[in-house]
Amino acid sequence: MSVASSDAACAQSTLPEVVVRDSRDTPLNTNSPAESATRLGLPVREIPATVEVIDDNTMRSRGYRTVSEAVQGAVGVTAGDFPAEPSAFSMRGFSSSQINTLYNGIRTGPQNMTSRVMDVGNLERIEILKGPASLMSGEGAAGGAINFVTRRPHQGPIENEVYVSYGSFNTWRSGFGSGGSTAVEGLDYRFDLNRASSSGFIDDTRSESWHASGQLDYRVSGALKLFGAMEAKKDRAGAYWGTPLVSATTAAPTSGIVSGTYVSNYNGTNLGAVTIDSRTLRANYNVVDNRNQAEEYWVRGGFEWLAGGAVTVRDQVYYYTANREWFNNEVVAFNATSGLVDRERFFVAHGQTLFGNNAEVQWDSKLGTLDNRAVFALELSRLDFDRPGAANFPSDSVTLVDPARGTYGPLTIQRQTAKIDTAALAAEDRLKLTPALSVIGGLRVEEIHLERTSMDATGAARTGFPFSKTWHPTTGRIGFTWETAPGLMLYGQYATAADVAANNLFLLSGTQPLDLTRARTVEAGLRHLFWSRSAEWSLAVFDIERRNVFAAQGGRALNLAGRQVSRGVEAAAALRRSGWNVWGNAAYTRARYEDYDFTGGSFSGNTPPNAPRVVANTGASYRFAGALPVEIGASVRHVGDRYNTDANSMKLLAYTIGDAYAAIDVRKTRLTLRVRNLTDRTYAVWGDPFYPDQILLGTPRSYEVSAALKF
Repeated sequence: MSVASSDAACAQSTLPEVVVRDSRDTPLNTNSPAESATRLGLPVREIPATVEVIDDNTMRSRGYRTVSEAVQGAVGVTAGDFPAEPSAFSMRGFSSSQINTLYNGIRTGPQNMTSRVMDVGNLERIEILKGPASLMSGEGAAGGAINFVTRRPHQGPIENEVYVSYGSFNTWRSGFGSGGSTAVEGLDYRFDLNRASSSGFIDDTRSESWHASGQLDYRVSGALKLFGAMEAKKDRAGAYWGTPLVSATTAAPTSGIVSGTYVSNYNGTNLGAVTIDSRTLRANYNVVDNRNQAEEYWVRGGFEWLAGGAVTVRDQVYYYTANREWFNNEVVAFNATSGLVDRERFFVAHGQTLFGNNAEVQWDSKLGTLDNRAVFALELSRLDFDRPGAANFPSDSVTLVDPARGTYGPLTIQRQTAKIDTAALAAEDRLKLTPALSVIGGLRVEEIHLERTSMDATGAARTGFPFSKTWHPTTGRIGFTWETAPGLMLYGQYATAADVAANNLFLLSGTQPLDLTRARTVEAGLRHLFWSRSAEWSLAVFDIERRNVFAAQGGRALNLAGRQVSRGVEAAAALRRSGWNVWGNAAYTRARYEDYDFTGGSFSGNTPPNAPRVVANTGASYRFAGALPVEIGASVRHVGDRYNTDANSMKLLAYTIGDAYAAIDVRKTRLTLRVRNLTDRTYAVWGDPFYPDQILLGTPRSYEVSAALKF
């Protein structure tokens, strides 16, 4: 739960307001809290790390529909919705399970096992913490953490909102939200319901999702507040597993999407120079009886208690359950010898249960004459994971153009389980040496106990199973913030993280490397708020090293990759003044492997997959004053070349796309026309190194009309 962002607020006799209703009082949202970045209740500008907050106002104004779209508006972040690991992110040279994804501050498991495509309709904000971040979210945060925060109650009159939109590919979005204070003294509520559906730009890839969330806050007194929250999410899709790389000698080659040479990881044939066949830009190679679906449920509750003038106690207990299922043809590999596309099926399901408790004690005090705030946290959780999956992998070959999709075929099932018990003690402290200079540090001591089983189709235990393993990582952060002049904040930090060396805890085998990797970052930056708080910019430089790395080599293979090193610079700026809203950001990242040697070769010096050197966004809008206020805006996004595998023999080529919109406000209703990918650019948006024979194409030009009403 949130706390006030100043020591003075905590000295008052009443609890601070939980929700910042509009965090956009600075152009880059640096006055917004970021609970996943610190327990100290500090706004972003007072945290010694790179933190970004994308609030619901920003998501609405820029037309973001999914978390993948929204997060890509941040500095240097790319994303992909590959069905095996939807809502996958890359930042600062790290991707997928090297970035923790959190839900209201709670980690449900590694991103590449537990994430789903998610609409932003029920979200209040998205918080992004860059660089090693295990202090806050534990194992897995070598590259950072992304936290999705659902909408919460506010005190005051009830506010309602309704929205509906329709766009290309038969895409519908609709939602209803309501919140405020009730007739019961001290009782506030929030409820949201969202539905989204689309037929997709790839043939026969219809998707649908539902998300309902609600929370009650009850202020028992000025010193005690209780809360309870429930959520339900459901999604189902006919999945698009990618478009195959083909030999450039094909009858209908394209340009500007991919380049380089490739030897198929699946069938071993040499494709030589590769391209994407223009006849396959809408082709679906999945079987007709495919399914990709999930159901998720949350129950959370807790309290915030001002135990005295200097001590605040917070506690949250939670329960989460999820069922996920994939039943698809997943491998799509062009065979240079036969000219056909080789396919392979796979089935897997998840039955997951997670429950735990997070408790915090905050103590505001004096060390001599110096203000000091300390927070001590205890986090306990148990996760049970049941994973029935395919024991056989039916395969066939189909034509490249107009493939006969067929059905899945026979299925034999085997079973795996994982039980993970986690206990963590953490402490953070901020000491204000002067009103302008603060030293901020934290330490986390964790115990992670894993028990794993794996059985074949007959029920017999596989070699090396069952097995158990316990880790005791210690991670932390030390840094400073220094307001060298009014509005100008200098910061620096050294932080560490730990994650599993080989894949993730859910899939780890007793015969794989069982050590944790160690990651550290050194970072320095500036934040400047000026021109009567209407303009703001930030700059950060970083150096990250992750050691003892194992990398994916297609299929289920791993190579010892030695070290992963990443250095770069990130910048952002925004201006809101006289009807104008102008913003932009850019990142340059040089990520590479070192000591990555293996029998027959070396990948030392190569770049990890999905790690572009340059990512940039910019946008502007102008609101005309008048009886019927009109707003127009546009944005441009550029993503540099990326590699699909550690071999770096084939590139996903750089792309630049632009969006535009026009909106008019009629009373309390906003009507918007939006065009995405104005130039109808065909590009590769993502590649999964476990499926290197295929890439995901980006969405072509699309149109959307929407209406949003507040009352």
